[in-house]
Amino acid sequence: MLGASGAARRLIAGSTKATGPLVGGQAARSRGPPRWGALASTRMHGRRVYGQAGPRERDAAAPREPGGEPGGAPAAAPRPQSIAPPGTKATLRHLRAKYEAGLPLAIVTAYDYPSAQLAERAGVDVVLVGDSVGMVVLGYDSTTPVTMDEMIHHTKAARRGAPHSLLVADLPFGSYLHAHDCVHNGARLLKEGGADAVKLEGGRRVLAQVRALVDAGIAVMGHVGLTPQTHASLGGYTVQGKTTVAARELLADARALEAAGCFSIVLEMVPHKLAALVTAQLRVPTIGIGAGVSTSGQVQVMHDLLGLYDKFQPKFAARYAAVGAISGRALAEYVADVAARRFPGAQHSFAMPDAELHALEDELAVGAVDSDGERRGDLEARAEP
Repeated sequence: MLGASGAARRLIAGSTKATGPLVGGQAARSRGPPRWGALASTRMHGRRVYGQAGPRERDAAAPREPGGEPGGAPAAAPRPQSIAPPGTKATLRHLRAKYEAGLPLAIVTAYDYPSAQLAERAGVDVVLVGDSVGMVVLGYDSTTPVTMDEMIHHTKAARRGAPHSLLVADLPFGSYLHAHDCVHNGARLLKEGGADAVKLEGGRRVLAQVRALVDAGIAVMGHVGLTPQTHASLGGYTVQGKTTVAARELLADARALEAAGCFSIVLEMVPHKLAALVTAQLRVPTIGIGAGVSTSGQVQVMHDLLGLYDKFQPKFAARYAAVGAISGRALAEYVADVAARRFPGAQHSFAMPDAELHALEDELAVGAVDSDGERRGDLEARAEP
């Protein structure tokens, strides 16, 4: 097993090691009794952090295709089980409680009122207003051009659609180059956009920014592995952490983000066994995207899940519906119905009393109405001295 391999031991040398077998890809940890609901401000390494963890284990889950049971049998429609009771505003405390219970976290992106409303009704645990909005909504070739004003605009719309959800918004590229700018822009996402927390990309190179945000009372989700905002410097959209050296660096980044106060960390395009090892070493939830099933939760882009993005589909994206194709057919039918005058029908139209219509038709027939819609008799009466 991964936790007992020589490579794994070398990777985590000098750290607190997993003391138990891997359960569901995760090592059981012995770090003292769990401290439940510790998402109120606490101190770690002299700084305020959001969340503390105790040991937890998770039952192994059999691999399955999306929407199916092990072995390919059809699955019944899942019952939504978000982190907070229905009608209750979800908080980081709810997120921590579900994580401590060993239950996987489901996160999805949303960028406007209808998509966020769908996400909340489906029972997702966290709604993420990602800078992926630049590609799947705004049509950019990457996330790099996305601006703060665009992120705030879409975050506000998503908040209106998901008033009870835990809402996390991305800090776009260039908005957190320095700690002061980072805090200013993070505060804007909360005050103007209505977000509950922010997410930024990078490991140890952004520790000053993370600490500044946490010290300002802004909850932070980290993001390591593939960082799309800086994909060019990484050699493209490629898997990260495939060598021992690279894996060690990724683990060090994740640990540093945790120590700086991140309440959760996204692992993107990371080998699944490495993601399992990193998850076992951290005390905060890991959220995988292209990182296997052993992370604490998963995040997906809604447009990938629903088949709404036509340029490409990443290997790690599961398509649960072909909404784009269905929508295209529906629009084509609309165009055809308009051309054939089948639309609008009587059920889409409004009526007026026949007597009123006939009176107007009679006036038009005798020239009693001018081009401005005025009755000639009325105009002549107003013109008299």
